[in-house]
Amino acid sequence: MEKNTIKEWASDDQPRQKLLTKGVENLSDSELLAILINHGIPGKSALSLARELLLHCKNDLNIMGSMSVQSICKLRIKGLGEAKAISITAALEIGLRRHQLTVKKDIIKSSQDIAEFLRAKLVHKAQEIFAILLLNRANRVITMETVSEGGITGTVVDIRIILKKAVLHDAVSIVLCHNHPSGNLQPSRADELITQKIKEAAALFDIGLLDHIIVSVDGYFSFADEGRL
Repeated sequence: MEKNTIKEWASDDQPRQKLLTKGVENLSDSELLAILINHGIPGKSALSLARELLLHCKNDLNIMGSMSVQSICKLRIKGLGEAKAISITAALEIGLRRHQLTVKKDIIKSSQDIAEFLRAKLVHKAQEIFAILLLNRANRVITMETVSEGGITGTVVDIRIILKKAVLHDAVSIVLCHNHPSGNLQPSRADELITQKIKEAAALFDIGLLDHIIVSVDGYFSFADEGRL
């Protein structure tokens, strides 16, 4: 039995041809995904599989980017198995890393610079993640370090871990960051208390706390911008 008909193979090839003739920037999300999926199955082209996957992700690549290989496979989309899921997650991770490198090369000048970086990384996580950005004297990002992960109701932050990471990386300043899976951007009383504790502890090591950024699907909240540091 043939794996695909000639008509189906032609359908799978269409996004590739469009990329060559019109340029990658002119392809839709589904067409780019179809190239990663490579080929469909009898009766269902790679483009159809791509559209079905996007539908499951509410046509949001950020949601897709937060999914693991196992999560994609659990959708049970016929024709979209582990091998294709691996290709998709790898490509999305490359895109994320490219974005992060762009931010790291630039000097952080505002809360918006930080928020754009963090939203791509954290905004669609189902659980709350507390992380820190470590910066050098030029306000360039050295690295981002996850401090803790918790349930939807919150996470526990160990100040000693934060200071240890900052010292090990010779950071001059830090930015605290976490996501609110609920979508609510307003900081809790616990958020305010831990921010002040970390600020005071970091000062003992001559490390400045530049900001605490909270991100969600609705945007971001900056402690510095709101005068709450």
